[in-house]
Amino acid sequence: MPRIIRQLKRRIRLRARRQWLLARAIRRRKKLRSLLDQTAKVRPGNILLFVTMRNERVRLPYFLEYYRQMGVQHFFVVDNNSDDGSREFMMAQPDVSLWSTRASYKASRFGMDWLNWLLRRYGSGHWCLTVDPDEFLVYPHCDTRPLRALTDWLDASALRSFSAMLLDMYPRGAISAQPYSEGQNPFEIARWFDPANYAIRKNNEYGNLWIQGGPRARVFFPDEPAKGPALNKVPLVRWEKSYVYASSTHMLLPRSLNLVYDEEGGEKASGCLLHAKFLSTFVEKSAEELDRGQHYANSQEYRAYHSGLQDEVDLWCDYSRELQDWRQLEDLGLISKGNWA
Repeated sequence: MPRIIRQLKRRIRLRARRQWLLARAIRRRKKLRSLLDQTAKVRPGNILLFVTMRNERVRLPYFLEYYRQMGVQHFFVVDNNSDDGSREFMMAQPDVSLWSTRASYKASRFGMDWLNWLLRRYGSGHWCLTVDPDEFLVYPHCDTRPLRALTDWLDASALRSFSAMLLDMYPRGAISAQPYSEGQNPFEIARWFDPANYAIRKNNEYGNLWIQGGPRARVFFPDEPAKGPALNKVPLVRWEKSYVYASSTHMLLPRSLNLVYDEEGGEKASGCLLHAKFLSTFVEKSAEELDRGQHYANSQEYRAYHSGLQDEVDLWCDYSRELQDWRQLEDLGLISKGNWA
């Protein structure tokens, strides 16, 4: 089949999928109940953050502090039936708008239908950061330049999206051996990461890179690394109403938003999402999520966690590196300055 015909068919197919995903998001908005609407405070040009949570109370103080200091000006939060005080904590915040739902996380495409609706309704024209409560963005110069400096540079460079590889962080020793306290910087405990051991391939349909590996593949999926979780993310996007996340924040539509890398031998600017999943709270959290059965592929990832955690798993190995700063990540090839000097 001639190449141009294949490309045309793909374009039609992906356009139809984007319209279907947008229609899903519009329908699923009826499952959301507004608990705190402070959207009138949002101003043109504000940087916005979108997140879904369930029982994350212990993480929330540091999460909000981290992103406020980075330059996020309003948080759009969907609470999926928390019972640990998460909702009440968020309702006391001056820069949060909060929705609640008891609907199925799995049936909402793991929360993405809810977030796609909020992004469509409130995110258009803004730089929007979409993350989980255990994900913390780092990017080149993040120690001296706020997020606004990055988004201004992206605007000046006519770039609409910014990628960040998910970098699993972990402690040295058993996960449960170092208790995590509310409000604490999680990377005082989870200070280590895998500097290599990553596989990358291109998804020809959506155009994005698919990255797997790291400690989760090494420890929980040693015999079937292809079943390990995806580590590629595109969390920062200058949003428009026609955009939609197609699979978590791994890839978007239109397809061009996924082309965040250079195939000509150069480099484009990119960051990392430091992943603070592996704290002392993880054992209880993984058991809860396994019991709920609301995650991808019949919760196979949480089944692997539950099996591995029975032996007080230690993710640290002789090749582990202790986190220093973004320059260290750049030297290892995990983030890139690209043309952003």
